Amino acid sequence: MSKLKVKVKAFDHKIVDSAALKIVSLLKEAKASYSGPVPLPTKKEIFTILRSVHVNKTSREQFEQRTHQRLIVINSVNSALMDKIKRLELPTGAQILIETK
Repeated sequence: MSKLKVKVKAFDHKIVDSAALKIVSLLKEAKASYSGPVPLPTKKEIFTILRSVHVNKTSREQFEQRTHQRLIVINSVNSALMDKIKRLELPTGAQILIETK
């Protein structure tokens, strides 16, 4: 494996930043070459719900859900580093996607 893309996702930007910081500190400890974390565009989903279904059709309530993302590209990966990344304990609510290239 030559390159590895790690994408961190969460609904709270503080959780995403702390998870990315943990991954970067792991990479610095292993002396691996990397680039990032790069902030990716925030995905925003808006949901509209009727408050009163039968009486007031114009009374509506809107909710939104934002998904914050960071991208870290690791240039030199070995199997030991890959194991450390997979076993890394991240904050609750953070999700990582690992893509090999």
